[in-house]
Amino acid sequence: MNINIKATNTQLTPAIREYIEKKLALVEKKLINPEDTSTHCDVEVGKTTRGQHKGEVFRAEFNLSIDGKLYRTESTQENLYAAIDEAKDELYRSVRKSKNKQKDTSRRGSLKIKNALRGLKW
Repeated sequence: MNINIKATNTQLTPAIREYIEKKLALVEKKLINPEDTSTHCDVEVGKTTRGQHKGEVFRAEFNLSIDGKLYRTESTQENLYAAIDEAKDELYRSVRKSKNKQKDTSRRGSLKIKNALRGLKW
């Protein structure tokens, strides 16, 4: 999986980069085929623009493309690491939900074929 990391209004340190790659490795290990080179993830972290928020507010956004499907999550927290964790958890849930839907649809189709064949008498 290819990972592109971008920092907005903040400095991208090696610690932040390593933390993001570690979190995405868990998603890749559980849900994505590691040999699939067409999968890529664009990550944007940084501070939100000045506005009505008090203090520093951090934002993490993940855009994951798997087999032509796009999964997008975004989180805003007072701590950058908390924003990354929350966005990663939401990304994991959405990919897992999609994979389970595909499995259920396949099973339902197979069950219909099986029941149709049972109805036929040879």
